[in-house]
Amino acid sequence: MQGNKKWVGTWAAAPAPAEGIVGFNNHTLRMNPRISIGGDRLRVRISNAYGTRNLAIGGARIALRDKGPAIVAGSDRKLGFGGSDSATIAAGAVLFSDPVEFSVAALADLAVSIYLPGEVLASFAITGRYARQTNYISPAGNFLGETVMPVGNLTDQWYFLCGVDVLASSEAGGVVALGDSLTDGNISTIDGYYRWPDQLARRLNQRGGRPIGVMNNGLGGNRILYDIRGASGLRRFDGDVLAQPGVTHAIVMLGTNDLRNRWAKPEEEVTAEQMIAGLNQMALRAHSRGIKLIGATLTPFGNETFMANAWNPTREKHRVAVNAWIRDSGAFDGVADFDAAVRDPEIPTQMAATWDCGDGLHQSDSGYCHLGDVIDLALLD
Repeated sequence: MQGNKKWVGTWAAAPAPAEGIVGFNNHTLRMNPRISIGGDRLRVRISNAYGTRNLAIGGARIALRDKGPAIVAGSDRKLGFGGSDSATIAAGAVLFSDPVEFSVAALADLAVSIYLPGEVLASFAITGRYARQTNYISPAGNFLGETVMPVGNLTDQWYFLCGVDVLASSEAGGVVALGDSLTDGNISTIDGYYRWPDQLARRLNQRGGRPIGVMNNGLGGNRILYDIRGASGLRRFDGDVLAQPGVTHAIVMLGTNDLRNRWAKPEEEVTAEQMIAGLNQMALRAHSRGIKLIGATLTPFGNETFMANAWNPTREKHRVAVNAWIRDSGAFDGVADFDAAVRDPEIPTQMAATWDCGDGLHQSDSGYCHLGDVIDLALLD
């Protein structure tokens, strides 16, 4: 708290090991988060969560985005770190920038530029996450001050950037979306902002009243019980939910990848009882910090084509049992019934074609927005 104001996350990305062969050496990254609530003072969070060595930050800036790799002229602000232009982030740690005076409206598109002066190899375990939007990597050099940054490569990942916070009124709230690729918006249109947390942010902004920041910590492939890409939901709950600035609520949609058992390991074949125990632990941990937890039911995938043999009648039985517990147990402070929202009423083991992107697992653009529409905003009051 600072007087009658407090820091609230207005955007977030869950750290995970970056995928693909990527390395940096004397490069500038320009990444373009769309925030949820506005404010007059901002700070940025940079993560080295999966790094095995210290990460040198040669400088960073924040601005309003224009188009592509360009920023709005005159909007650029330098970010400091303990009064210095540069910083070193220890392996496994997160770095908060100093606050900067920067007036931005809700749903504004920002450009965060980070200069990496040293060599950062893929073998160092670079921290990243899929973005579903276009970000930019420069040719060699420090291009922090350029209005139009030269582009060496495009990327659809967030590298190191894990949060933007605003200094908001004391009554403001923050909701974290904790999930897998269905929360991360996989297969949605790049640069379209069709993820269900995006739609939730738009609805909250349109409603007005109490400002509520939306932090999307969805992570493709994520599971409740076992690691796969990054830590399991249970392992990352403290950092990706409890530690998020200003968090008052969270919506958890995890379990689909537990059921699908992507690597077909017999020891990772789960039961409803195991998944329920994990979700119940999340509810207890949230409540111990005064955070309200909303449970989202698991959407059907009976005709999935994304991965062969992902669905079978036993896994479906466990999905139905988990959903019944989410709806009826009282463990959560509310329910977002995503299953009821998108299932085919004639074939409830499958998603209705209206909401299906075509692979039987992920929603279409309109399907993701539909999930955001069925969340009762009163649950966030």
